[in-house]
Amino acid sequence: MHTGPFSCPPPSLHANKTLRRRQDSNRGDWPWFKEQTCILRTVISRGACYAASAVGYLTGRPGVCLVVSGPGLIHALGGMANANMNCWPLIVIGGSSDRNQEIMGAFQEFPQVEACRLYSKFSVRPSSLEAIPAVIEKAVRCSTYGRPGACYVDMPGDFVNLQVNKSSVKYVKCCLPPPVCTAEHSAVSVAASILAHSRQPLLIIGKGAAYSRAENSIRKLVDQCGLPFLPTPMGKGVVPDNHPNCVAAARSRALQHADVIILFGARLNWILHFGLPPRFRPDVKIIQVDICAEELGNNVRPAANLLGDINAVTEQLLEQLVLMEWKYPSYSEWWKGLREKMKINEETSQALAFKKSLPMNYYTVFHHVRELLPRDCILVSEGANTMDIGRTMLPNYYPRHRLDAGTFGAMGVGLGFAIAAAMVAKDQTPKRRVVCIEGDSAFGFSGMEVETICRYNLSVVIIVVNNNGIYSGLDADTWKEMLKSGEPTACAPPVCLLPNSHYEQIMSAFGGKGYFVKTPEELQNALKASLAEKQVSSLINIMINPQSDRKQQDFHWLTRSNM
Repeated sequence: MHTGPFSCPPPSLHANKTLRRRQDSNRGDWPWFKEQTCILRTVISRGACYAASAVGYLTGRPGVCLVVSGPGLIHALGGMANANMNCWPLIVIGGSSDRNQEIMGAFQEFPQVEACRLYSKFSVRPSSLEAIPAVIEKAVRCSTYGRPGACYVDMPGDFVNLQVNKSSVKYVKCCLPPPVCTAEHSAVSVAASILAHSRQPLLIIGKGAAYSRAENSIRKLVDQCGLPFLPTPMGKGVVPDNHPNCVAAARSRALQHADVIILFGARLNWILHFGLPPRFRPDVKIIQVDICAEELGNNVRPAANLLGDINAVTEQLLEQLVLMEWKYPSYSEWWKGLREKMKINEETSQALAFKKSLPMNYYTVFHHVRELLPRDCILVSEGANTMDIGRTMLPNYYPRHRLDAGTFGAMGVGLGFAIAAAMVAKDQTPKRRVVCIEGDSAFGFSGMEVETICRYNLSVVIIVVNNNGIYSGLDADTWKEMLKSGEPTACAPPVCLLPNSHYEQIMSAFGGKGYFVKTPEELQNALKASLAEKQVSSLINIMINPQSDRKQQDFHWLTRSNM
């Protein structure tokens, strides 16, 4: 099965047992049949689907996940839902039982087309072999046009042995690139006027801005207008985190007191606390920039709607502000307050990072990791505190260089995302490193994908931050004492995992390198060795204090809506 029509075909990931590469130039003039095939088998179709969706985000063209019927397709539904929620292009092609055996209890029979409609933008079974090219073209188009998302194409088993007259096949050309839409001029003027009259403005940069390749225009807007900006987790790197206007270290203060906020491809969902008090001002004026009309006005009535491609709309807004000769003053009380809060928070994090006590805490681990990571590495991160603290401690300098649990908050995405990032890097930037940082519980969701990484010789550094549990665990001595009181099933807290588990041995079992780390010196040595090794993947298992936690927060991370 081919992966087109793609301008640069990303890997498609397959749940069966073959890796095939083929170039076929005898299928007429339709480019889809001429693209090179690249099919990978991961351990389960869920991981394959996560990987294919990440390919879509990183390349802007849909990754393709091939799955077997019934349970194979069901396992992929999580990846489809995740792609839809994150607005990433993805195509899932699933085998299904023979059409003449429907409702008879066929092998792995399942209403696949109907099931996938809940998790995709487009779900269809081609009516015939002749219709397949047209259906695939529409799937590619639906997955990338407007708000990107997942599409499903069903292939019945009896299609495999059918023959078709070549002249009857409905060949179609590749779909055109997604159309670039601009906002209404009047709406841009209103937005520019609102911003120019603001006293405490804030830009929020979402992963939609990263996907739309808006980094150059947004960087110009930040620089020319002197505006503070706050990236969402996967919006990090659109403007580098070390830019002087980045106020991520004062996130709560910035959100709570801004009087005008521009959303660039970010949604007022749970990640941004729905845009509601007390996390935001009751009278905050929201300017929304989004490609999806249905998103405009969700949870908060916007002061201005800028519907269109984020990159194009940013250029429009910048042009209007340049004509107005407006720039936000760097000496304002707003900037002064933000900088003071940033300094306080950074000093608090630094004090935690420099603690000498063992076992280490999260901040100490991330401090040493940050010192050694290449600036252009792709960071994959998942796990509760591991992901959240890592987001604040590990900077991103380039767009689309951070992948995490995202809008859907899905656990188990890490290794699939790392496989995708390694494949894309291998094809486009071979020297770029992929570093996957996992909590120990998060690693448990997809840890066996290290076999896939080793089998395909992908260069990935996996770091497991191991606190013996979910959010928190128990140290080995406490665990032993607890077991004296009875069976583990009766007395072990449900959030606790087995203390001091040697996850690094899983990597060693498949030919990679594993490191068991307890001290900063061991961490530094293991990470240096792992980054120096270009051909073999590594897993660094870092033991930290089971009771290590985030620094005190102004608000709980999850806002409970009263709506």
